[in-house]
Amino acid sequence: MAHILVAEDERDIRELIAFTLRFAGYEVTTVSNGEEAVQVAAQIRPALILMDVRMPRMDGYQACQTLKANPDLKHIPVVFLSAKGQESEIQAGLAAGATEYLLKPFAPDELTRRVRELLEKHHSASEP
Repeated sequence: MAHILVAEDERDIRELIAFTLRFAGYEVTTVSNGEEAVQVAAQIRPALILMDVRMPRMDGYQACQTLKANPDLKHIPVVFLSAKGQESEIQAGLAAGATEYLLKPFAPDELTRRVRELLEKHHSASEP
């Protein structure tokens, strides 16, 4: 089953996302800031990264840009999670290299559906 990295500084949200994805059968690793997300992604090579935009030490945009600059990690899809739905924020996230932008709050079934769709789409795109 796919391994998903969740980077979210708010513990309750991080735990809810992890619980939801584990319940859906995914392996989940969690971190609380962008700097840890970059370090842990290099170690575990997740199939997908869910990342909050506003985090300490390194925000989601910086972390995403750092991941996309690494040849070994740039193929990993990054999905931003944010309560900010302004078009400018979404464009900034996509410009940083994100695959998608999910707005909080989201229903658990919506999260698992989108994760499954993204993993299937990414997996088929990486096939020869």
